[in-house]
Amino acid sequence: MTVHVLKLCVGIAHLAELEAYQAQHRARAKKHGTEPVNMHVTRNMPRRDTEVLDGGSLYWVIKGVIRARQPIVRLDDLTEELGRKACGIVLDPELIRVEPRPCRAFQGWRYLEVDRAPPDMGAAAAAIADDMPDSMQDELRALGLL
Repeated sequence: MTVHVLKLCVGIAHLAELEAYQAQHRARAKKHGTEPVNMHVTRNMPRRDTEVLDGGSLYWVIKGVIRARQPIVRLDDLTEELGRKACGIVLDPELIRVEPRPCRAFQGWRYLEVDRAPPDMGAAAAAIADDMPDSMQDELRALGLL
């Protein structure tokens, strides 16, 4: 049974900023001869790793709203510089926009059950969303216009 991971995207104000950051990270890795992947490093390996790897995605919370997801490709065991164990969550490079949903702040990451995950945006809605700032989308959505 699939389960997703929910994570705050700290320091990022817009989805376009996250896309640019990840593209820069992949380019830097390629330049240094390492695997050009999107990897989010976290302290703990998910205990429900088999469920996460069974089609799970990492859902990004940006400015208090779940805005996008990235399918999880694999989970890597890592060792940080100080010798502590860590987990590298390797993500698909494609950011998939989802129907925005408010989310309270939390620390670390949380599991997100499939039935509680926001649905993906359709292609037409995602195209409109790409051309409009998130704050404007939120206002139009609150008015029932989006």
